Amino acid sequence: MTRVVRCKSCSKESVTISSYLGLCGDCIRTDFDSWSPEILSLHRRLRETDGLPGEPACTEGGVVCKICGNHCSLGIGDIGYCGLKAGEANRVNFISGTPKRARVSWYLDPLPTNCVADWVCAGCSSSGFPEYSCAQGPEYGYYNLAVFYEACSFDCLFCQNWHYRSESHHEHSVQEVVSAVSEKVKCVCFFGGDPGPQLIHALATARLARRKQAVRICWETNGNLSEKYLDAVIEESLASGGTIKVDVKAWSESISYALCGVSNSRTLAVVEKLLKVARERPDPPLVVISTLLVPGYVDDGEVRSIASFIASFDANTPYSLLAFGPSFMMTDMPPTSINHAQRCLEVAREAGLRRINIGNRHLLGRDY
Repeated sequence: MTRVVRCKSCSKESVTISSYLGLCGDCIRTDFDSWSPEILSLHRRLRETDGLPGEPACTEGGVVCKICGNHCSLGIGDIGYCGLKAGEANRVNFISGTPKRARVSWYLDPLPTNCVADWVCAGCSSSGFPEYSCAQGPEYGYYNLAVFYEACSFDCLFCQNWHYRSESHHEHSVQEVVSAVSEKVKCVCFFGGDPGPQLIHALATARLARRKQAVRICWETNGNLSEKYLDAVIEESLASGGTIKVDVKAWSESISYALCGVSNSRTLAVVEKLLKVARERPDPPLVVISTLLVPGYVDDGEVRSIASFIASFDANTPYSLLAFGPSFMMTDMPPTSINHAQRCLEVAREAGLRRINIGNRHLLGRDY
């Protein structure tokens, strides 16, 4: 029997309404002020179940943490949204995320790998040869060192890697991570969770890895990065031939709050800066933007706005539309349909983008 949910606001019934949210995407966009207390309360309760702060700290007169874009204002005893920073008198105490210790794990991923940028990056395609790649095509026989940071600055209801929130954490130094870099490793990709809350450790790892040998430095992030460290992130990838992959979850701030628990304003500001810098190295592309096509919420209207924004800077920016697979708090949702993905591809093209890809095609399902 097909599962159908009734929207609490407009009473519309659809298979593309999350039973966890209980609201359709249109009502979230048009009447967010009415529903925001309930939406944010859902995120708060979910995070507290996993022992995480319910919302970014905003204590008046607190010390501002500038590691990620949430900029938590921490009073004495406050814990940052990521769970890794604590407020003390006139300082931020790092529970984790320093060069000596970070909540991180890693593994060797054979190239070509299932990367958001695999269709345009130096390790998995013909881009970047010979300056940044050792093969005129995928670097078969070599590896990507995938470095997973066990913290995040978002609270995505569809998170594919949510297990780290409730599992035992792994704490390791920069030196321990870099010990996995051998002559067979061609790129190091920081992801998670998200590398944002532990950027100090990630940047130190990137620099030590590059001193050890020539590797590309890549990032897979929600883009909620602090201005304080953004230039350093760009520098490591720009110089090494790596790629910065930013997942723009939504265009509407209301949809971002509903799906991810926080605003997307910092992500869009970071993307704007990245797109301006990306002109310095078109091959391999410095920046790849992606969007997860969450049924009922991230529709062709959201994609059109995101694509238009990207195209206003550079129409050749690679843009990957990712198929959604039910996960975490949205396990009862359908996967992205073929028609949904095709509509979004068409509107992105109409918005002016020239390099568009549909990723995770194996997840695509029938129409709703």
